[in-house]
Amino acid sequence: MDKNLSGEDNDDIDWDTEDELEIQEIQDTVFPSCTDLRTTGKHVVCCDGEVSSSSVPFRSKFIQQFVVMGFPEESIAKAIEQNGENSDLVLDSLLTFKALDDSPEEQPSVSPPLEPSISSDDSASEYNENVLDNVYDEDSWSSDSDNYINTVKQCYLNDEGSSLSEKEKMLLFLANMGYPAEETSIAMDRCGPKASLPELVDFICAAQMSRAEDPYLLEDVKPNLKDILNDCGGYKKRKMYNELCKRKKQREISGEEPIRLPKPMIGFGIPTESVPRMVQRILPEKTIGPPYFYYENVALAPKGVWDTIKRHLYEIEPEFVDSKYFSATARKRGYLHNLPIENRFPLFPLPPRTIHEALPLSKRWWPSWDTRSKLNCLQTAIGSARLTDKIRKAVEKYDGEPPMEIQKYVLYHCKKWNLVWVGRNKVAPLEPDEVEMLLGFPKNHTRGGGISRTDRYKSLGNSFQVDTVAYHLSVLRDLFPNGINVLSLFSGIGGAEVALYRLGVPLNNVVSVEKSEVNRNIVRSWWEQTNQRGNLIHFDDVQLLSRDRLKKLIESLGGFDLVIGGSPCNNLAGSNRVSRDGLEGKESSLFFDYVRILDDVKSIMSRHR
Repeated sequence: MDKNLSGEDNDDIDWDTEDELEIQEIQDTVFPSCTDLRTTGKHVVCCDGEVSSSSVPFRSKFIQQFVVMGFPEESIAKAIEQNGENSDLVLDSLLTFKALDDSPEEQPSVSPPLEPSISSDDSASEYNENVLDNVYDEDSWSSDSDNYINTVKQCYLNDEGSSLSEKEKMLLFLANMGYPAEETSIAMDRCGPKASLPELVDFICAAQMSRAEDPYLLEDVKPNLKDILNDCGGYKKRKMYNELCKRKKQREISGEEPIRLPKPMIGFGIPTESVPRMVQRILPEKTIGPPYFYYENVALAPKGVWDTIKRHLYEIEPEFVDSKYFSATARKRGYLHNLPIENRFPLFPLPPRTIHEALPLSKRWWPSWDTRSKLNCLQTAIGSARLTDKIRKAVEKYDGEPPMEIQKYVLYHCKKWNLVWVGRNKVAPLEPDEVEMLLGFPKNHTRGGGISRTDRYKSLGNSFQVDTVAYHLSVLRDLFPNGINVLSLFSGIGGAEVALYRLGVPLNNVVSVEKSEVNRNIVRSWWEQTNQRGNLIHFDDVQLLSRDRLKKLIESLGGFDLVIGGSPCNNLAGSNRVSRDGLEGKESSLFFDYVRILDDVKSIMSRHR
């Protein structure tokens, strides 16, 4: 994590977060299993990537992998003769042959290659939380990314190929295979700089096939999408794909409709609405508190996750809210609770709602072509010094506004890493104290006590947005004027405790369960600095919080008024291609401990009454 935060050696830093990031609709690791055939030259190519021929002898798998990609056998033989059976060198040679074959006699000079762009539209918040949405959105496959590929190709043709990075070579190679530039760029960002060609092709085709197979996305599919899919050769992951199709068929048979996210994502209402929303909600009788409960997790989880959460939490409808309606930063979350929804009120003073309100010193340096008014979801990693230096050099070459391609390049990274303007032509990542302010925590909440900058970013990136949560919890102030007993599961850095304190709800007893020692120290320090009069009791593992221990705590403290927490989203986040296993994943399965503990608390307290 320290290496990622410094970022001197690698601009493409993977998010290391329990929070988000922000989530595709379909598993991005699935891949089709099919039996249809297509022809390529004299050969018949099966969808599993095998090649058969009645006119040529059997070829080695090494040669077959390049034939399936569409390269002529003559070129493959020439490349192998030059480089031996070294996949990387053979790919480079084939790429060069292809570029030269496609080239005109002369090419004009071009500017240095830039990285692909994304839309500067503010509504495209939380760039990294839902990366496959970009793959699915064919309208976002802009010509600017294609221009980038052409630029890279021209560098090859102008004898500059030796200066191209491995990423640029791979982008050009995938473009020559016929994949759209925007998709190849997203695939490389997600799979990492060391991803092999089959892995990248797997990622792109899996995203395309997932959309084609998903009955809830077909309405948006363009007419030629299935033709595009016919060009995707299968490689792996048939078992997961078949399982996905099986689940979809079962869902269609049962008539089950997955929970859809609302637009706009304002839940049961937000404090800035001029006319309050009239929402009627009837809770099952057995869920009426106390004890009240409040559960939080990423909104953009894989399909079926929130249906499962709802089923295990008494069939209560979740409330989906984007924190951009409460602050200057986006944070799309789902909240499932049995709290009243009438007579809510926000924290005062109201937090800044725009970037310039939150960071007024940046306004002086903010260029007119950077139209952002909100930051994307705050993560646990930051952009590198090397990246910000590249941006400075790219912008300062021009006296006025830089060309459109430079603007799009800069905006792409500013959105991705939440970079802000701090000087003439200078961008920088947010400082930890700025992140604290944007999330509603007091200044220096995570500072000092031996806590590194790395830990500060990580702890903040995995926390609640306090103003959003406080709006939901505000109804508790009148219900518990003499104080409240809280069971805080997965406490993190104490977002729930800070929200209740800022609302003016006395904290009589707080049982905080948090695995991270760093986070426990932060909460303990805040408790002491704010002169809390109640009791703070720490446990480090929800799995060790047994029914017997809960019974003793309830007998000692007189019960709990609120059970609050958000289990880890490691296996729910769209950035996690390795173990995005939903609620069955190692970390995210801790949700079921939240359910177990809540059921035990309700059962024990009902008997005591």
